[in-house]
Amino acid sequence: MSGLDHKKLAILQEAMGETSSQSIVVAVDRIFTGSTRLDGDAIVDFVQALCKVSIEELNSLVHPRMFSLTKIVEISYYNMGRVRIQWSRIWAVLGEHFNKVGCNPSEDVAFFAVDSLRQLSMKFLEKGELANFRFQKEFLRPFELIMKKNRSPTIRDMVVRCIAQMVNSQAGNIRSGWKNVFSVFFLAASDHDEGIVELAFQTTGKIICSVFEKYFSAILDSFQDAVKCLSEFACNAAFPDTSMEAIRLIRNCAKCVMDKPNMFKEHAGDQEMQVSEDDRVWVKGWFPVLFELSCIINRCKLDVRTRGLTVMFEIMKSYGHTFQKHWWKDLFNIVFRIFDNMKLPEQQVEKAEWMTTTCNHALYAIIDVFTQYFDILNDILLDELLSQLFWCVQQDNEQLARSGTNCLENLVISNGEKFSNTVWDKVCHCMMQIFNSTIPEKLSTWKPEGYEEPPNSPRPDPDDVQEHQVRDGSPVNGETSPEKKDQLQRTGSIHSVHSISSVTSTESKGNKSQYTKTVADQKLFTSILIKCVVQLELIQSIDSILFFPATSRHEDEENMKAVQDGSFNSAFLTSSEKDDPGMYRYLSVDQLFLLLNCLEQSHRFAKKFNTNNAQRELLRNAGFKGKSKPNLLKQETSSLACLLRVLFKMYSDEKRQEFWPKIQQKLISVCKEALEYFLTLESDSHRDTWKSLIVLLLSKMLKMNEQRFKVHASNHYSQLCEVMLFDLKWEQRAILRSFFVRTGKVFSIVCDS
Repeated sequence: MSGLDHKKLAILQEAMGETSSQSIVVAVDRIFTGSTRLDGDAIVDFVQALCKVSIEELNSLVHPRMFSLTKIVEISYYNMGRVRIQWSRIWAVLGEHFNKVGCNPSEDVAFFAVDSLRQLSMKFLEKGELANFRFQKEFLRPFELIMKKNRSPTIRDMVVRCIAQMVNSQAGNIRSGWKNVFSVFFLAASDHDEGIVELAFQTTGKIICSVFEKYFSAILDSFQDAVKCLSEFACNAAFPDTSMEAIRLIRNCAKCVMDKPNMFKEHAGDQEMQVSEDDRVWVKGWFPVLFELSCIINRCKLDVRTRGLTVMFEIMKSYGHTFQKHWWKDLFNIVFRIFDNMKLPEQQVEKAEWMTTTCNHALYAIIDVFTQYFDILNDILLDELLSQLFWCVQQDNEQLARSGTNCLENLVISNGEKFSNTVWDKVCHCMMQIFNSTIPEKLSTWKPEGYEEPPNSPRPDPDDVQEHQVRDGSPVNGETSPEKKDQLQRTGSIHSVHSISSVTSTESKGNKSQYTKTVADQKLFTSILIKCVVQLELIQSIDSILFFPATSRHEDEENMKAVQDGSFNSAFLTSSEKDDPGMYRYLSVDQLFLLLNCLEQSHRFAKKFNTNNAQRELLRNAGFKGKSKPNLLKQETSSLACLLRVLFKMYSDEKRQEFWPKIQQKLISVCKEALEYFLTLESDSHRDTWKSLIVLLLSKMLKMNEQRFKVHASNHYSQLCEVMLFDLKWEQRAILRSFFVRTGKVFSIVCDS
């Protein structure tokens, strides 16, 4: 009996224990469910205490407990219906707790926290958000902080999936929370985990392509964040395909700004950023798009930054007509950062690549935009643009230097007819600056270390030029290897450092002392060669600007053909000057004389160097350009040809009749100096380079009327008689014959018969 009683008593005690335990559980649950009845201050205190307990449980090293964390999720559900002011105070505590728990070293704890946060967020987003409230932004902020601080791939992937789920299911209810969405995707964009990056980018792409159309007004405040997010995707070098697609989506964002300007104007946005209604579309729309593209250009590898650069200028060209003048000023402050020395790569190879590719591409694109919107940009951009072109030719980079002069030429040819006299003054002074800064003075003054001047300088070597037959491909002439001749040439260009440096020549004559180039010498020589290239490019640019590209070349070809065919008759010689489409007619006499002085200075420098055989021999021995003796024959002849063309053009220009005496005096002086120099040339090959010059000078002279011809013939007759002593080419002899025949008739030396 007693055994049975003991058995019943054990069962009874067990039953009573279970009942007691269930009662405790119910009682405890009642504490949490009853939290809804606490007032505003009490609930905050309760939540703070619960969070402290939760932290203690989770900090257990042996076995972290998540009981209190579970209860935190429960009371969040129970109290979500409170007025927003009270709920924001509660969430200030809870959000901070989720920040800590989401970054817990234990993946299980962090995963549970993120999943709990997801459930709460989905519930919270279902309620929507009233206008002018920002509770969503506060509620979703823990996702952002966990993504920033937790480096676990699993947790980061979970965060991205949570946000993607919210976008897919609650896009219509998200308001201020879009900032958090783009912040999380921004952080995911720089990740190296392909799954994280791909999911984040797919969701971002869906927002840009689909959600923008339906809920753009709700996303407007976060438009800048969206573009910034795309920029970060583009800058992730690990996923080039994603980079290109991100740039395409930025292009879509630009189209969105274009299609919805009124939405930007009418949307006041955050109170802390008050801008005028007219400027809102710029500050919140266009500027973020263009700024982020500039960031892509400055941060990314070649193919991505090239695409970014192309899209940026496409946007300018396509939508620039809607830009206000002061917007353009802000925009080009960004664009010109591409050329900022402080922002260029430090490594020499990367810097050279940057200049040759990105700077070069940007330069041509800027000229295109300037030409398209000349009426707007002329007043605000021209000075900066000319400064930028001048900067380009100062860099020790051949391609960029050549592009600088080429772009200056394109700028003037495309817009010159719209230039005011003041603008022409600026352009001419810019050309003068470039000329003065690129005259290769060091070419005449360089001496090797320990060099002593010999007592007697050697006489000019008649064969020194024959050693390296003059070729068009070389500014500091030497024979050019065929495979190098076409490298880095612009359209119609014949100048290249590659063609200068890559030379083949016969061995130096005699026993020449050899000098080993130092690194400093090599750097200096490269800089000198680039200056020689710029001089030639600028001479060609002036000719193209004044007479239009290829006009002078065609004139030389016509003159030479006429002489060769024997059609250089009186009708041809007396034909009037053609009215060319160049910019000559828009320049004043003073501006033309400024350019003439530049050409004359360039010609005299080249002439002086070409006669300095001792210096040229020094440079050859130093390996300045292989084994050939350097010369500036191309600069010597092209500068003089352009100089003569301009002077003869002015001399025949009826509109400049009042300046004819001054022009005539200058023309006679230049021709006399040129012929005197020609008579001093001792090398046949050097004289051969003057063939077209002699034909040009005499053909222009023969086209003069009788009175003018008398003046010039009397000044140059004796020199031209001396020219006959040389073994001239047939074309030169033929044109000289025409000169002497006409001289005989004009001065009545021969009978009419």
